[in-house]
Amino acid sequence: MRLWLLLASLLLAGAARAAVSVEDGSGQMVTLTKPAQRIISLVPHATELLFAAGAGGKVVATVEYSDHPAAAKKLPRVGSFTGFSLEAVLRLQPDLVVAWQDGGSPRELERLKRLGVPVFISHPLQPGDVALEIDKLGRLAGTEAAAARAALQYRQRLAALQQRYGGRAPVRVFYQLSQAPIFTVSGKSYIDALIRTCGGINVFADLSLPAPQVSTASVVAAQPQAIIATDNATLAMWQRWKTLPAVAGGALFALSDDAISIPGPRMVDGAAALCARLDTARQRLGLTAN
Repeated sequence: MRLWLLLASLLLAGAARAAVSVEDGSGQMVTLTKPAQRIISLVPHATELLFAAGAGGKVVATVEYSDHPAAAKKLPRVGSFTGFSLEAVLRLQPDLVVAWQDGGSPRELERLKRLGVPVFISHPLQPGDVALEIDKLGRLAGTEAAAARAALQYRQRLAALQQRYGGRAPVRVFYQLSQAPIFTVSGKSYIDALIRTCGGINVFADLSLPAPQVSTASVVAAQPQAIIATDNATLAMWQRWKTLPAVAGGALFALSDDAISIPGPRMVDGAAALCARLDTARQRLGLTAN
């Protein structure tokens, strides 16, 4: 009898160790009885997070525009980040679905949960949240060691940018998301955090929405020393305001939004490119490092 009880306790202890629980981006606990083996990602940035966490081999499907890394392009698609096919997801029998806090399919996600499919909501709000989610997804997939290495490398690169550029002469920055209408970022956007990492000051940081619409007049009134946009055609619209410090100083820079606009592991690459452009602005404007 004692031997039976010992074996039973060992089995129960092993089962307890196999189960894993993490808190997702919505504040809900996600618990798996064992590490996930069949994962579906319903948003491109989560696909990148999963691959970074060492779980790429366990991802069985994703959505349109999940193009990084290259292996993700070969995966079946079950929809887009604005909506997905519930039937296609269920046919693949996932033991974990990773979705987006701001995605366009809340009803379908609730149906998945009611059907017993674990759902992890990804919601990275700040650059540091990327590393946190890499760690959490690694725990859910049983790839903790790979995830820990990737998260540490990301944190180290981000900290190095802060150390190198954060204390340099401040540059007033207008970050333009679109041309007509004009959208920018506020202090509630993670891009604002990256601007500050690079020693910049977002001229629209005080606005209430994460991606507010602004007028041409408000941009001119803000007198930015550097303007960052996604392409040269957008930047060209400011050439008529010759007295703008950014125009007069030749501090208009194109920066592809492919990396910096996606809250995934490549964000640190986008941050490095942003820092380099703001440092060029300092040189052209005659600003000196602190």
